Amino acid sequence: MVPAWLLLLCLSVAQVFPEDWYAELNVEVPENYGGNFPLYLIKLPLPPEETEGKIVLSGTPGMVAEGLFAVDPESGFLLVTRALDREEESEYQLQVTLETEDGRVLWGPQPVLVNVKDENDQVPHFSQFIYKFQLSLGTKPGIPFLFLEASDEDEPGTANSDLRFYILNQAPAQPSPHMFQLEPQLGALALSPEGSTSLGQAAEGLYQLLVQVKDMGDQASGHQATATVDVFIVENTWVPLDPVHVPENLKVPYPHPIAQVHWNGGDVHYHLESQPPGPFDVDTEGKVYVTEELDRETQAEYLLQVWAQNARCEDYTEPLGLRVAVMDDNDNAPVCSPRDSPVSIPELSPPGTKVTRLLAEDMDAPGSPNSHIVYQLLNPEPEEGADGRAFELDFTSGSVTLGDAPLRAGQNILLRVKAVDQGGAEGGLSSTCEVAVTITDINDHAPEFTVSQIEPVSLPEDAEPGTLVATLMATDADLEPAFRLMDFAIEAGDVEGTFGLDWEPGSSHVQLRLLKNLSYEAASSHRLVVVVRSVAELVGPGPGPGATATVTVLVEKPVPPPRLDQSYEASVPVSTPAGSLLLTIQPSEPVSSPLRFSLLNDSEGWLCIKEVSGEVRTARPLQGAQPGDMYTVLVEAQYEDQPTLSTSATLVIHFLKAPSAPTLNPVPTRHLCTPRQDHGVVISGPREDPDPAGGHGPYSFALGPNPTVQRDWHLQALNGSHAYLTLALHWVEPREHTVPVVVSHNAGTWQLLVRVIVCRCNVEGQCMRKVGRMKGMPSKLSAVGILVGTLMAIGIFLILIFTHLTLARKKDLDQPVDSVPLKAAV
Repeated sequence: MVPAWLLLLCLSVAQVFPEDWYAELNVEVPENYGGNFPLYLIKLPLPPEETEGKIVLSGTPGMVAEGLFAVDPESGFLLVTRALDREEESEYQLQVTLETEDGRVLWGPQPVLVNVKDENDQVPHFSQFIYKFQLSLGTKPGIPFLFLEASDEDEPGTANSDLRFYILNQAPAQPSPHMFQLEPQLGALALSPEGSTSLGQAAEGLYQLLVQVKDMGDQASGHQATATVDVFIVENTWVPLDPVHVPENLKVPYPHPIAQVHWNGGDVHYHLESQPPGPFDVDTEGKVYVTEELDRETQAEYLLQVWAQNARCEDYTEPLGLRVAVMDDNDNAPVCSPRDSPVSIPELSPPGTKVTRLLAEDMDAPGSPNSHIVYQLLNPEPEEGADGRAFELDFTSGSVTLGDAPLRAGQNILLRVKAVDQGGAEGGLSSTCEVAVTITDINDHAPEFTVSQIEPVSLPEDAEPGTLVATLMATDADLEPAFRLMDFAIEAGDVEGTFGLDWEPGSSHVQLRLLKNLSYEAASSHRLVVVVRSVAELVGPGPGPGATATVTVLVEKPVPPPRLDQSYEASVPVSTPAGSLLLTIQPSEPVSSPLRFSLLNDSEGWLCIKEVSGEVRTARPLQGAQPGDMYTVLVEAQYEDQPTLSTSATLVIHFLKAPSAPTLNPVPTRHLCTPRQDHGVVISGPREDPDPAGGHGPYSFALGPNPTVQRDWHLQALNGSHAYLTLALHWVEPREHTVPVVVSHNAGTWQLLVRVIVCRCNVEGQCMRKVGRMKGMPSKLSAVGILVGTLMAIGIFLILIFTHLTLARKKDLDQPVDSVPLKAAV
């Protein structure tokens, strides 16, 4: 007897490592076993008999419930109770355990796999008893058009389920008994080469085939089944397709059908390919679609091929070709070819000279109206008043030529030409082409002097060589710098080479200079003709009159400057008023030309000199001058026609003490009328001469230096002792005026202030004066007093009257009633 501890140890190890301890048992049972049952399969490795417990068989619940398998407790064999069917169950997973009453496992579980061995007990059968199929004329031989389907429920992969297909009979047997061929293993039915040839001569009809399927592969034995195949020979509809024209940019829902193919046979699948690849497809019904918009400029034509194929993608016949032409739409505007540089045209080119040719391209279909381009000249527009256009354009070829209007060198013209497709019809697309045209310069302008006749130039006989005589300016209307280079020369008038020309290369002005000494006796004048020429060769007419300039040079004898005394002196009192004559400057020698005088260094501004006469006068009072002082200025004299010939001398002024002023006769205030009348004021000299030794020489009278006084008044000497003062203007402001009068006598000068009242005049020429108050005439205050007194008297008088009346009435009311006399009744 096995010790209990050892048994427990074995059980515990078996529970921890069940899979490693109990390896799976495999047993094979033939299906449909015809022997006695139960059939013992395999002895299980149960524990020794001393182990107490019950054997438990587990597996599929239904299988256990049916009692299909069992374990013999005495022998320990696994047994099956009845025959097995592999088609029902091909294998069984079983487990055997030894358990106690309370369910504790003492041994196991022992896995057992029961495989049911297949027997050829199943007959193959077709998926259909009768197959019907349409076979189109034109089907290639060897291409299966029908795949027969058959099944055998025996174990797959064994000879029991290895099927073979055969044609047992063909009806009718004409024109050939072997019209069809059947691939034995796959059951693929196809035309035989003989049948393909025969069908090309036969009409449409029906062929009935008796076909057989057999298991056990190529062995002679085996189960078999038959079926009928009806093959209907039909017309070949796989005909060539006409080209299809599809408009580009077609706005329709996509995919859009464009063609239809049809294979008249059955079990057809369509396949489409495009060359080049394009947006095309074909559906199961043979409709060919375009799946998106086409663009002719991207691809103008597609070649489609459509195949009719069986389930194995084998071609029933040759593919159909379909040419798809994309119809052009005017969706592309003309495009002008770019230009890298402007077109250069020489000026003065004749009309008709080719300028350029515009080449615009249109991506639309060549030769169609959509790509027929015409041209329109947009600008430059003809100038107002011009006889023609500067450019002409051939609207068909795009050729641009020069027109009749002249062009100027240096012009940069931008030609803008409109290119329009559809032959310029309305609705055509257009674009603008631009061509830059530059009018280049040619040497067609001769240089010319700006002034062709120079005013005579006077040169002294003793002028030094190198003296500048004149500067001549020339211009050239050409624009190119090389065409504006000038050459100058003295063409006539300088036989002795007395004069020369000096200019810088590239300069437009030339200097005429003296090269030799002049001689008045040899030639008193020179008439020089200077010519200017273009350095570059001239194109067109030659130089005109403006290419020469005439310069007349007058030779003059030297003229000495005017001669003055070395110095001049004058003595004046410090009280000398402004405008007093001091002295007159005269040349020491006679002169042939008038002189002009001026003062220099007159820092105080006391003096002034008459420009023509040379009279030196005081410009303002000698304020600040002291007796005994000297004041020195320079007097300059120059010829009027030759200001450069001048000379100068010093003028010394000695200031003297102011003499005592004589007693002047007072001038009473006088009235003068305005507007001016023939009246004035007589001004007399002094009442007695302050210097009896000086004699009684004449007095001179002059108005003061005030410009306003000299404008408004006029002073006229009557004799040596009196002067007459009148209005110089027709109208002078009416008021009192103080007129300063300067009285001079010998070396003395005095100022007399004359008061004159200017007033308006009446029609009789009398001065209207303001009238004063008349004697006996009441004043305003007295008049008001008299008026107020009169009114007060009247008021008092009225008050007395009304008071008296009031008292009298009151007295009457106080009397008795009977004292009032009664009135008589009437």
